[in-house]
Amino acid sequence: MPRINPYTLQMQISRMFDQGQSFFAVTKVQDWLREHNEDPNAYEILFHQKPAPQDSGRIMEVEIELRRRDGQPVDPWLQQEVNRHS
Repeated sequence: MPRINPYTLQMQISRMFDQGQSFFAVTKVQDWLREHNEDPNAYEILFHQKPAPQDSGRIMEVEIELRRRDGQPVDPWLQQEVNRHS
């Protein structure tokens, strides 16, 4: 079983939703985009709550969806990285 890194962006966002701090989630993702040399204003950030895997010990997890505002496709690596679990 893969080790879960509690410091991934996806885990931090899920924790924010669990603790009722979802208001700050967009800012957190925008900061993450800046750290990865991306313009956060170029992206629409959406959150999708879904049941967590049974072996995770959590009830819910949040999937982050990025959409480019200019209509171009999001780089698959970036979309995968924003939701990385470990």
